[in-house]
Amino acid sequence: MNQIRPSTRLPACVACGGALSTVLTEVTDTRFGVVGAWDIARCDACGLEQTLPRPEPAELGRLYAAHYNFGGERDTLYTRLRGAFLNSALYRLWIAIDGDISFHAQPGQGRLIDVGCNEGRGLSLYARNGFSAVEGLETNPTAVAAARGRGFTVHAQELSDFQPEALYDVVVLSNVLEHALVPAEMLADVRRILKPGGEVWISCPNADSKLRRMFGRAWINWHVPFHIVHFTEATLARTVIAAGFRPIAQSQITPALWVAHSLLAWAGARPGKETRLLRNPFTIMAVMGLCRGLLFPLLALMNAGHVGDCLILRARRMDG
Repeated sequence: MNQIRPSTRLPACVACGGALSTVLTEVTDTRFGVVGAWDIARCDACGLEQTLPRPEPAELGRLYAAHYNFGGERDTLYTRLRGAFLNSALYRLWIAIDGDISFHAQPGQGRLIDVGCNEGRGLSLYARNGFSAVEGLETNPTAVAAARGRGFTVHAQELSDFQPEALYDVVVLSNVLEHALVPAEMLADVRRILKPGGEVWISCPNADSKLRRMFGRAWINWHVPFHIVHFTEATLARTVIAAGFRPIAQSQITPALWVAHSLLAWAGARPGKETRLLRNPFTIMAVMGLCRGLLFPLLALMNAGHVGDCLILRARRMDG
């Protein structure tokens, strides 16, 4: 890791307005091959890390449209294998062992909305878990059409513009909050659409992860320029508390998929080039199996030592 270097030319912290210091330079996109390099800076006051330079909203929109959004891929080997796996008993066993980053096994009741539901793969899984109503929020029109084709209500608009007819008991932010240009604003909108006492369920990468230190710039969860902020257990808890929530459950997991992705990015990512190994289902499944089978004790120790790769947090809306 590069030596920390303060600079008066850096913008203020997106969370508290404090001064930033660069902790890592020349980080490139190891997934899609977006051209460019970014730095990671840490706030001297609150400790929150963030990607610099921050993309402008219009630029982010173009990048998501070009590289990230669901494009209608159907009936390929990859999608068939993924669909069969997600709907199998094997998947339920897998997340019980490996960890559940999307809350697919979390029971609940009342109304749930999945923010950033994409093509709605998870909505049917939430519907099995006791909720009386399951909805999605998604801005990609192709993904919205696919999710609606599954029979679900999906709202095609930004969270900041969304005015629900009825408030929700649970809002899911599965690997979403780290994409927010201003996380506090996203959480304020989440609080606005929740019932009093409602819960937000958050998963996101852990910037204190052991894998971050092992893989350096190849760590898959830098995911520049799409990941704007990089939370630790402490900075995530502070962020949700400041937004009017009370954490009620926190844990860490290290999904074998994420380990496999970091390994493949370390081995094969090249600046400006898509890492095609990350889309090869046979390679991914083989490396995942090896990671889960051979590294099980190490991954468990990482989670217990608060240096796992993924943060899991459930928080309740505070009222009064």
